[in-house]
Amino acid sequence: MGKITGFLEIDRQDRRYAPASDRIRHYNEFVIPLSEEATRNQAARCMNCGIPYCHSGCPVNNQIPDWNDLVYRGDWKDALLNLQSTNNFPEFTGRVCPAPCEASCTLNLEDTPVTIKTIECAIADRGWQEGWIVPEPPTRRTGRKVAVVGSGPAGLACAQQLARAGHDVHVFEKHAKAGGLLQYGIPDFKLEKRHVDRRVAQLEAEGVVFHYGAHVGVNLPVERITEGFDAVVLAGGAEQSRDLPIPGRELGGIHFAMDFLPQQNRRIGNEPIGDQPPILATRKHVVVIGGGDTGSDCIGTSARQGALSITQLEIMPKPPEKENKALTWPNWPLRLRTSSSHEEGAEREFSVMTQKFTGQNGQVKKLVCVRCDEKLQPVPGSEFELKADLVLLAMGFVHPVHEGLIKTLGVELDPRGNVKADTRAYLTSLPKVFTAGDMRRGQSLVVWAIREGRQVARAVDEFLMGATNLPR
Repeated sequence: MGKITGFLEIDRQDRRYAPASDRIRHYNEFVIPLSEEATRNQAARCMNCGIPYCHSGCPVNNQIPDWNDLVYRGDWKDALLNLQSTNNFPEFTGRVCPAPCEASCTLNLEDTPVTIKTIECAIADRGWQEGWIVPEPPTRRTGRKVAVVGSGPAGLACAQQLARAGHDVHVFEKHAKAGGLLQYGIPDFKLEKRHVDRRVAQLEAEGVVFHYGAHVGVNLPVERITEGFDAVVLAGGAEQSRDLPIPGRELGGIHFAMDFLPQQNRRIGNEPIGDQPPILATRKHVVVIGGGDTGSDCIGTSARQGALSITQLEIMPKPPEKENKALTWPNWPLRLRTSSSHEEGAEREFSVMTQKFTGQNGQVKKLVCVRCDEKLQPVPGSEFELKADLVLLAMGFVHPVHEGLIKTLGVELDPRGNVKADTRAYLTSLPKVFTAGDMRRGQSLVVWAIREGRQVARAVDEFLMGATNLPR
């Protein structure tokens, strides 16, 4: 694969970022793509390692060595065909996936993995530029109707696969636009919404019908989907944010990250921000509680809104800067990761527990915190205070929202509060009702949602037709 001696002759080179001082002035993407020649050189580094562990590292099982070889040889169109055979939306994952495939790359044993994510993004972007990515409507219709609830990456992948199999697919989305967290959670500076919109246009051209403002179980009766369709797929995500029930939680200025981030996305998309008052970091001391990707997105958004200071708190100990490859490879390692948003100006504190919020006139003003030991127990005498005008809770998501759809349907839940289903049939406790993505597995990655969306589509097609040619 690639050039036989490429990994010995060519150094790893990845995409660069525009300077932080420039990029925080806008909400556009700021990653600088590699040239075509540089991308082909990077693909040439794929080393024909015999057992491509990158396959197991990638949740959608991309055939990475194959399209690396095709890019190296300049056969971009075949590379796109190969890539889209396993991943419906490679321009999404090429921008927002943390690239577990690169962690599994054999060259990562010496910290120089192939730039798989960059090459994937380049293939997809080239496909759009050249006009190779076009609608693929079915050649025959089955006459079967499928309802997909939720239009995040799992719902979109499922809908596209089923529509291409000839089914009449209807997607029910509670918001004004499709995309789920792609549209309303991930900031525009990581994923411009034009990428989502053109995929939605492709799905519509393939026969998928989108119903917007349709919150099933709230403003749309559940019977509308259970009685009018041959199969139902629940792909509503895991939207129940983890709260921090400590003294002072009722003060103003304390918000969930997923109340804060969608507002900015809607401003950029010229949508009303909703019923909530505006949440802005402008000229405020911001504290983000939670050290994951959502917290990082809050940092980048706060910096662009003109925050006076940004501090991120993480209750877990600071991870090592470099993992022990002998213990972790080819699995995803726990190590310190610094995002582009961290580089834009944020203080990071580890092993910190927030004990209470204090404020004046009903508005938060300070956090009372304490240092923790490795067992997450408070260290006596380590208490300190942090100034805060805006606190953003980004501690993850516990399970899907139960009120409305799930309670009305009465589907069985697993011990974590997710909709119960296995990864073979994806069938819930109710006949003809399936589930996939974060609603089934809990909060996860976009690439896992795409995988489950594709797999549930196969299960539904087999359920409806008795057999299926859709890939797992």
